[in-house]
Amino acid sequence: MSTRRNDTIVTLATRAGFEVEWQDAHHTTQHVPESTLAVLLDRMGLPCGNATQIRQSAAALEAELSGRKLPPLMTAEVGRGIALPAAAIRSGSHYRIELESGSIIDGRFTAPKGEEALLAPIDEPGYHTLVLNEQRMTLAVAPARCYTVADAWRTLNDSDDSDKANTTAAHAPPLWGIAAQLYGLRRVGDGGIGDYSALAQLAIESARRGAHALAVSPTHAMFSAEPNRFSPYSPSSRLWLNVTHIDPAAVFGADAARSALEAAQGTQSWSALEDLPLIDWPNAVVLKLKVLRSLYEHFCEQDRAHETPRALEFHGFCERAGRALEDHARFEALQAAQLSQEGGNGHWRNWPEALRDPRSAEVEAFAEAHRHEVDFHLFLQWLAAKGLSHAQHAARDAGMAVGLIADLAVGCDSAGSHAWSYRDDMLQGVSVGAPPDLFNQAGQAWGLTTFSPRAMRTQGFSAFIDMLRAAFAHAGGIRIDHILGLRRLWLVPEGESARNGAYLRYPLEDLLRLIALESWRFRSIVIGEDLGTVPPGFRERLDEHGLAGIRVLWFEGAHGGKGFKPPHEWDRNAVGTTTTHDLPTVAGWWRGSDIVWRNRIGQTMARADGRDPVQLAQEERAHDRANMWRAFQSAGVAAHGVEAPPPDDAPVDEALAFVCATPGPLVTFPLEDLLGQVEQPNLPGSIDEHPNWRRRVNLPIDELFKDDVFCDRLLAVDRERRAARAAAPSSNASAEPDTP
Repeated sequence: MSTRRNDTIVTLATRAGFEVEWQDAHHTTQHVPESTLAVLLDRMGLPCGNATQIRQSAAALEAELSGRKLPPLMTAEVGRGIALPAAAIRSGSHYRIELESGSIIDGRFTAPKGEEALLAPIDEPGYHTLVLNEQRMTLAVAPARCYTVADAWRTLNDSDDSDKANTTAAHAPPLWGIAAQLYGLRRVGDGGIGDYSALAQLAIESARRGAHALAVSPTHAMFSAEPNRFSPYSPSSRLWLNVTHIDPAAVFGADAARSALEAAQGTQSWSALEDLPLIDWPNAVVLKLKVLRSLYEHFCEQDRAHETPRALEFHGFCERAGRALEDHARFEALQAAQLSQEGGNGHWRNWPEALRDPRSAEVEAFAEAHRHEVDFHLFLQWLAAKGLSHAQHAARDAGMAVGLIADLAVGCDSAGSHAWSYRDDMLQGVSVGAPPDLFNQAGQAWGLTTFSPRAMRTQGFSAFIDMLRAAFAHAGGIRIDHILGLRRLWLVPEGESARNGAYLRYPLEDLLRLIALESWRFRSIVIGEDLGTVPPGFRERLDEHGLAGIRVLWFEGAHGGKGFKPPHEWDRNAVGTTTTHDLPTVAGWWRGSDIVWRNRIGQTMARADGRDPVQLAQEERAHDRANMWRAFQSAGVAAHGVEAPPPDDAPVDEALAFVCATPGPLVTFPLEDLLGQVEQPNLPGSIDEHPNWRRRVNLPIDELFKDDVFCDRLLAVDRERRAARAAAPSSNASAEPDTP
């Protein structure tokens, strides 16, 4: 290591989990500057501005990691011995384990001095309590793997006497599903934003045509007071729901919704917003909230005042949600109040100091003085939860084995309610991002924050568990965005260039075990978005824990970089798809629209030889089209002896059939590809240059399923997956058929 570096800071950073060296896209070793490490350590609560601070921070960190004190929570696996820190255990000490089921296990440690103390394996998964010398800690004992598609299929068959394609319940046949951008769905009367009622309609209709899953864009809570913030991957909170997707008529009926709209004086605007090809987020959100506020006032007058069953249901919802929901509602009201003041700021770190602490007397006083406003946001979350829950129940009742697959964003906006409510658990003053690579030579800083691994250990992973439970609550599965972040995340000090960052390691094994445990408790599958530069062995780790990866058509190149993999060579433990929300559609890729867009927003790099980079990219795409067409022909989904279609005539049906032939337990197809659309939902690296998160489906859901081309594609997909099912009925058997 270079002698110019401060070895004390490097040692502290390494002990804290930072990688002080990393490999760039050219496989060159890069060293993180001492100044960057110092800032990041400070942001983790380990100041190192001078020798005294370094010693104090090192001592504090050592006390946490030494094992002299039992942590609040330890993870373990069913059937395996549990090693406890030797420094915290005395040989001969008695212990008691209180299992969740109520059973008691008593024992005594007999480990030799200095060696790890071992608890006998526990065969019951759950959150158990270890009592040792008047200390109490949680043992989170997880099943060996997550709940899988095979388990979901078996559960469906166990509860349904019908013969599901003449297959045994012990195996998961190749299933298929649809991926949809919730905001882009259309329904007559939706006010210009896709809603939970449209999602329920889509689930029912797609299930009738054989779909077993409906993957949906993130439904995380956004900022009610800042409707111009609408990226679903930059939420205010990953604990609560996006209230702009509420259907005002879902709970109170069409007449009440119509009266509320009239009271908001928005009848004409509501219809005009529905007719737009792109969502007008600022105006649509403001009007939707006006309508919902009118419904709230009616609810207070008619329901709460008379303690109707509906009012009791609302009260029960708030009681169960507890302090975390109250905090979110208070944040929403506080932020609106701050923004309404002259020079007011939406970021809570710029509020008066007393309001930055959710437990302060000033915040309590605000909540008491603005109780009606705080309750309005509780009311919105109640309606949102009812709407999303209804969509999941509709999906399952219609015959889906999985149902909704929720999308769990990699982080949350540092200005949002999650960071404010859980400020001791979150990293402050840093942004999650990515280092420079071949596509983004300046690196990326996404403006998101997430949990501190140090706080995870000291707080017993409580914030992470809360987030998992919120994600699983109304779904049959979750997709974890950028699941590589469970191993390490690229952190950039706020205000710095994205290249001035460092990787911070996370306790991967603990997180995977907690995911598996919650997956079984909710009977929900888990999919990890494992795209990009994947560390060696990482996908194997996911597979061991029953987490399915994702494989995208564009990225499945054959060995040696020539052509595309035939379907049978695709990963059997991953979910196959044609594309994602961040990538071109089949029609867009075939046409080269993504190349044109990247050039339009300035992402095309000039070449030293002076050649036109766009023309070269299009020539390369033409070569890729030819290779893909040959792959389609070899797989038997395209006719032999026929030339590849021209750029404006994409082989959408062939692409769908190709992915259908892959051996994974589940394939999902974006609605954009099932409709043959050219434009993609999001273009990474753009803000206003491309209409990200604004595109709408052309037809309402009910009309969509009357469209012959669309319905024929669904029939073809179902037929192709059934053919794959007949060819390999047992290829996706659950590794462990017995329920934990």
